[in-house]
Amino acid sequence: MNEFFESIGMPFPGLRGIYHVLSRKKPIKDSSESKLAKVLSAFDLTTLGIGSTLGVGVYVLAGQVSKIYAGPAVIFSFLIAAIASIFAGLCYAEFGARVPRAGSAYIYSYVTIGEFIAFIIGWNLILEYAIGAASVVKGLSSYLDNLCGHAMEKFLGTHLPMNIEGLNAYPDIFAFGVTIVFSWAIAFGVKESTRLNTAFTLLNLSVVLFVIIAGLFKVTTKNWALQKSSIPEGYGEGGFAPYGFAGIIRGAAICFYGFIGFDCIATAGEEAKNPKKSIPFAVIASLAMVFLAYFGISTVLTMMLPYYEQDESAPLVHVFSIYGWTAAQYIVSVGAICAMCTSLMGSMFPLPRIVYAMATDGLLFQFMAEISSKHKTPLNSTLLTGFLTGAFAAIFNLKQLMNMMSIGTFLAYSMVAACVLILRYETAERKILANGHTLTDYNERKCNFWQLLFNTPRSIIPTKKTSHLVTALILIYVLECLLLTQVLSNFEENLHHVTTLDVIKLAVTLPSLILTLYAISRQPVSPAQLAFKVPFVPWVPGFSLLINIYLMIKLDIMTWIRFSVWIVIGLIIFFSYSMRNSRLRTRREMKILNESESRDRSECDNISLQEGERFITQAPVMIMQSST
Repeated sequence: MNEFFESIGMPFPGLRGIYHVLSRKKPIKDSSESKLAKVLSAFDLTTLGIGSTLGVGVYVLAGQVSKIYAGPAVIFSFLIAAIASIFAGLCYAEFGARVPRAGSAYIYSYVTIGEFIAFIIGWNLILEYAIGAASVVKGLSSYLDNLCGHAMEKFLGTHLPMNIEGLNAYPDIFAFGVTIVFSWAIAFGVKESTRLNTAFTLLNLSVVLFVIIAGLFKVTTKNWALQKSSIPEGYGEGGFAPYGFAGIIRGAAICFYGFIGFDCIATAGEEAKNPKKSIPFAVIASLAMVFLAYFGISTVLTMMLPYYEQDESAPLVHVFSIYGWTAAQYIVSVGAICAMCTSLMGSMFPLPRIVYAMATDGLLFQFMAEISSKHKTPLNSTLLTGFLTGAFAAIFNLKQLMNMMSIGTFLAYSMVAACVLILRYETAERKILANGHTLTDYNERKCNFWQLLFNTPRSIIPTKKTSHLVTALILIYVLECLLLTQVLSNFEENLHHVTTLDVIKLAVTLPSLILTLYAISRQPVSPAQLAFKVPFVPWVPGFSLLINIYLMIKLDIMTWIRFSVWIVIGLIIFFSYSMRNSRLRTRREMKILNESESRDRSECDNISLQEGERFITQAPVMIMQSST
């Protein structure tokens, strides 16, 4: 171990030193001035959030979830998913007001937890956005190819075949070219790229509005009250919720994916004109608009056609074809293309900014932090990530990597919620006055453990002791969430075979989880003034943590294996490059060097002063001796 640290230019620090290196935090008020152009308004951020979130899912999810999981009750599945997403969005909004910097969840975890966790989060976000962008542009290419009668597939499959397992049958040159074009558009200027995104987003919303209005002429409430006798075997019990409450919950877990993407708003915080106000507004407004779009589409779709007759891959095109509305089919196709373009922009826009933020902090290679002097954008990061994303879309089969995007998103959401809790109960910098009296803190009180846990003295000043207690309670809460998700899985999968032991487990884990949140809520809160704060802390961040952990547990084992491989690659970069080149380490060394030079200079001044005093006292004697 000692040889390893010496090889990277660092002495072996010991366990305490290793902990310090891994947990060093970035100051919230960084003194460095941003080099990015502050040109984004609240409207720009809102359209960016809507565009990245309201993707092709609005044309697919409603039919898929209603047919397989929830029936007409899909509207409640979307409502539950929207509420869960808003909880995560509120946490992002508070951090956007706290830390208006490029980097999203990466920078949030850097200022609250430490450098190592921040690197892991940033590394995961790179994976999330890169795979997300590659899969979207691949879907765009396939969709257009289908409209053209598979002309690209036939030509490229014949002339440029790739007979390699795990890769595409042919290099998708179109997908690569589209990715490069979007990269250049983003690199050309943030304002110009957001204008393009706004145009696509408004066109997408117009198509959604057209579908809702046109569908209202063919709706009937009979499709929400179908009798079981009229329903084919295997499609539930009929009625409004044919698959029961369990189906609504399973449908909500699928619908949650339709709200992923709003975090790109926080990533662009450093380029916003007034981030402390525009980021919270954009997050809430974009999620509200996306929910209304999903709600309207799912309502019209399930009332136009019975849920069991829905098409899983293209429900809107299918229902309009049944009614013979050919023009509407083409309008929906245009909307789907615009939706994929906005999703592509939403995935590619934050990716270079994550890389830029990490490179600026010294955790990734320095050339990635260079800013274009003309366009004020991270040019190298944008072109590099665009090329890699295009290469992925061109040569790789991304079907097995789709869940990788989800695991990075859920982990980032979880970390942001935990960071909100940590910062809300962080140590106060100074004592405050109330009613003219100085308030005492826990350091001045003699409290036992239970008094400290539930704050029976009702202290309102957070201290190191209370801050550390909250951190420990958050860790306990995460473990309790893991246990609860395992218990809930038994109820979800084998509802008719639930044992007494399962009921006992639920009766133990659920109250303990609530009690932990209650203990956190009793602790003194930081008096820091913010432009926006998450309401009902710790309940809202706590519920967001539970949902994200539950959805992460639902991912398959191969996703976790691929995720582990990506993490290993990141760890190699961190321990071989990031630890040595971290900006915080450089600052610390400069501070130590300056303190050492100041101390040496002070010692030299003292020595010179002592020699001067000695000369003054001995000068008369030396003169007399000289005269003698």
